[in-house]
Amino acid sequence: MRLVTIRPRAGVAPRVAQEADGTAKGAAAGEAHGAAAGEGYGAPAGEGYGPAALLGAWMADEFRVAILLESGAALTIGALARVAGWPVSGAIDQLTLAELLAADPHFSAIREALEAADEQALQEVAVPPDRFCFGAPIPRPGKIVGVGYNYMDHIREQGLATPTRPVLFSKFATSVIGDGMPIRRPSGTHALDLEAELAIVIGRRARRVSPEAAMDHVAGYTAANDVTARDWQGQPKALRPGEKGDGQWLRAKGSDTFLPLGPILVTADDVRVGGSNGAGGATGRGLRVRSWLTSTDGRLMAGGQATAAEPILMQDGNTSDLLFGVAELVSIISREVTLDPGDVIITGTPSGVGVFREPQVFLQPGDVVRVEVEGIGSLTNPITDEDGHAPAGSPAAAAMAMWNRPA
Repeated sequence: MRLVTIRPRAGVAPRVAQEADGTAKGAAAGEAHGAAAGEGYGAPAGEGYGPAALLGAWMADEFRVAILLESGAALTIGALARVAGWPVSGAIDQLTLAELLAADPHFSAIREALEAADEQALQEVAVPPDRFCFGAPIPRPGKIVGVGYNYMDHIREQGLATPTRPVLFSKFATSVIGDGMPIRRPSGTHALDLEAELAIVIGRRARRVSPEAAMDHVAGYTAANDVTARDWQGQPKALRPGEKGDGQWLRAKGSDTFLPLGPILVTADDVRVGGSNGAGGATGRGLRVRSWLTSTDGRLMAGGQATAAEPILMQDGNTSDLLFGVAELVSIISREVTLDPGDVIITGTPSGVGVFREPQVFLQPGDVVRVEVEGIGSLTNPITDEDGHAPAGSPAAAAMAMWNRPA
């Protein structure tokens, strides 16, 4: 199963609630919820989505949890509940994915409702793909645990000894952003870097669990970009003469917008490796992990020619190269740190990051970065200055205009 958090795309009119016979209640239905034209999602009056879809107005800045259907449409949990005939109130639309996990770690009720529902009825109440934007599936995780030096090729490119235990660090919830949202480069760093990563989402509370039992506590996976200020991190190759790092990684990795996450949470049983589901994918192994950079100034070279508009492959690794796998990480971390539903573990990055390249490549306002995890999905984010501005005509400016385009 594939779950997302979505909001209406700009310029989509508010939904018009309907009577039980499918006729529109009228424009006042949206107005009663404070929605003005262009602020929410819905069908024009009279076009209705059927008697089960009494969702009311959906404001433009309101995110809702949804199931991503094979068609690309998104079925909100509230819409599914109404199709299934659950005795629920409108409050179900405000539940976060973490809250849903806490109540039902394996989404059993949702799975049963999907299996029992008529496919046509689900499609009729689903939001078409051109009508919504993705948010981060877990917008504000209670805990974010990062893992350093966890890919053998990344360890080798640094000339380091193989760690005997995971190197752990944390990131703040305010570092999380969704697909399409800008990564803001603070003015105090000159060495901003990308890190494509597989992220684990916890489904059931884990405290001192064994590696054998750990997978029962994993809800699924999503893609992540562990953005890092290498100079603040104290990476010697990123320091200018006279500079010193912070002595730890908190600011270097935990600053605002430094963790693009999503856009899809794929349950562990639905991870597809090579186009099919398999045990390897369920355990997080065998997944290709890649990143690309589209530069704003042609500082990347491809085939001897400078490019300023084409994405250049930066990283191309595989989770088979992980030193500590998913089950091991959940077990080791949970020995001292209780992992709750909705907590996130980012599992490390393969080789190819900018700081260890020759010449070095750091992120600048105007760039666009993309990370992808096979079978999970991809994230694309523009780079801006700390005020959210990108140079006119840059790849970032174009990406931001596309992301904010009206439906």
